[in-house]
Amino acid sequence: MLSKDSDLMERAFKILNEVYFENCLPEVVITIQSKPRAYGYITTVPVWKENDTYFYEINITAEYLYRPIVNVMATLQHEMCHLYAMVKGIKDTSQNGRYHNKRFKQIAEARDLLISHAEGIGYSVTEPSPKFIETIKKYGLDKDINHYRGLFVESIIGKGGSDGDNGGSGLPGIDGTQKKKTSTRKYICKSCGISVRATKDVWIICGNCKKDMEKVEADKG
Repeated sequence: MLSKDSDLMERAFKILNEVYFENCLPEVVITIQSKPRAYGYITTVPVWKENDTYFYEINITAEYLYRPIVNVMATLQHEMCHLYAMVKGIKDTSQNGRYHNKRFKQIAEARDLLISHAEGIGYSVTEPSPKFIETIKKYGLDKDINHYRGLFVESIIGKGGSDGDNGGSGLPGIDGTQKKKTSTRKYICKSCGISVRATKDVWIICGNCKKDMEKVEADKG
């Protein structure tokens, strides 16, 4: 399952590197791991070593593989733009990489991404442009992925709502974050009626029906 995803991402990296970056980007290690608050990320230093060669890591978050493939590819392109900035010595972020400045916007938009501003993260919200979508289709990278890593009800109940070591909310991160809330949320499965409560916004899948649970109310507290 994931081997096919990894092959697709590695092939996409090579193609996008040639089409948009003139093959100036170094080889990277692409991973597919859990990072519930972000669509993806790139390490700020090379963290993988093979013999005497060091590599950056680009991660595509497993929880968001359900998105249209062009959006997943836009996330990969987003991280490749960060890699380009590092290779060229361009400071495209601040606040430990969280805030994306106008330099990042310029780099990304020059490579067919649509970038908009959001409070706290700057010019980080990323969407694929029509031209980028054409490129993805042209090179046969538009292969939808029909699986993703979910947060199931039984794990939510058993672990007190924790969804990772970063205290993630299950909401978009690097290229589309939302603020946490403090009120209690109630989630219900419309198929079987089971319900759970959480103290923050989370993405929950019913362990019985394997369907997304819906937030039906927010209690103040």
